[in-house]
Amino acid sequence: MKWQQVQDGPSAVYVVVLDPGEDAVTEITAFARDRSLGASQVTAVGAFSEAVVGWFDREAEDYRRIPVGEQCEVLSLIGDIAVADDGPAPHLHAVVGLSDGSTRGGHLLSGRVWPTLEVVVRDSPAELAKTHRPDIGLALIDLEARP
Repeated sequence: MKWQQVQDGPSAVYVVVLDPGEDAVTEITAFARDRSLGASQVTAVGAFSEAVVGWFDREAEDYRRIPVGEQCEVLSLIGDIAVADDGPAPHLHAVVGLSDGSTRGGHLLSGRVWPTLEVVVRDSPAELAKTHRPDIGLALIDLEARP
């Protein structure tokens, strides 16, 4: 992974370029924690050699895994970063395009980069906290909580 800060100030903007073989979720999480990001927007384009997206099953309170076992284009990757119990945590959704023109999408659980993933992270001076909601089974942004 390589990165460059392209805008200074309290609303910093970073461009993060992932290398072949890196896992997108792992690397974006590490970047967010290394930079202590607390309220950021994430967008990206690129491609994966394989990925897993998820659909949240309300009854099971867990993600149903949807494996994508082939080269795919990242048509859209959007999300946010907020502070969870264990530090900054990205919440990412992706739509990937397959060779036949079909798509798969959902919560990005993993994505093995090939050949690149170009990520733009727009930070803000604020900090948002994620709080685990037992009634839902997820940690969600809580506007009343303090990180």
